[in-house]
Amino acid sequence: MIYVAVLFVILSGLIHSIWNLFTKKSVNKSVFLWFCQIAAVLIFLPTFVYEMRHVESIPLAGIALIVCSVITHGIYSVLLARTYVIGDLSQVYPIMRGISPLFVPLIGVLILNEHLSFLGWIGIVGIVIGIFIASDFKFNRINNATMKPILLAIIVGSMITMYTVIDKLSLQYVSPFVLNEITNVGNFLALSLVIFRSTGIGHEWKVNWKMILLGGLLAPGGYVLFLHAVNLMPVSQIAPMREIGTVFGTLFGILLLHEKQGATRIAASIIITAGVITLSL
Repeated sequence: MIYVAVLFVILSGLIHSIWNLFTKKSVNKSVFLWFCQIAAVLIFLPTFVYEMRHVESIPLAGIALIVCSVITHGIYSVLLARTYVIGDLSQVYPIMRGISPLFVPLIGVLILNEHLSFLGWIGIVGIVIGIFIASDFKFNRINNATMKPILLAIIVGSMITMYTVIDKLSLQYVSPFVLNEITNVGNFLALSLVIFRSTGIGHEWKVNWKMILLGGLLAPGGYVLFLHAVNLMPVSQIAPMREIGTVFGTLFGILLLHEKQGATRIAASIIITAGVITLSL
């Protein structure tokens, strides 16, 4: 089971980086993600209906968790679109993916009085250094244009932290497919509030309909793989492994989108991944 969980989570990281590449390449990021949610809901609807036949009555605590999951996923999808409007894939992706495994242990130490080993602190330092390098932060040119994508990426990473923990708890009440479909509907509603006045809906579909359909399959499909892995192993062990997608995403941005700072950002993504793995040990 351990090897299956590891395989699932590595595939999940790769798939996550691929659909993030699609989002970055799209014309209107919010519209693209909105279409992807529609495609995802329709693609996974038969599985959702089948799985719901086996769901028993959900207690109030379970409903509250699922509602919180829908809200955090919705905020994540809206902010993700905005982040890719103003930031490079190879810059913001490592920050978003590195923040989550950084925040969880820090919360445990600072708020829950948990203990972190010396190796764990080395991992945290590695993540911080990698994020600092990836952000291309320079003290002599601090302004709104340079700081905004970094801050947005940090907020998106915070949303990832929140929904990962909430979804782990929600799986006590529903299956991964059911939870994923519900959050897809939530993402659709959240993005609908953003794009209801957009004039680029038809153009986005015309230009990117193939990537939309593929993204509608990959985005929820990759997360379902992760949820299945979480069911097989503790989230504290399995979640850090998913950050291998940081390296994939950075390479996509540099090799396929021809973004600058290639060697620096690749090094940053490797440092973040190494820090995450060290922390998980």
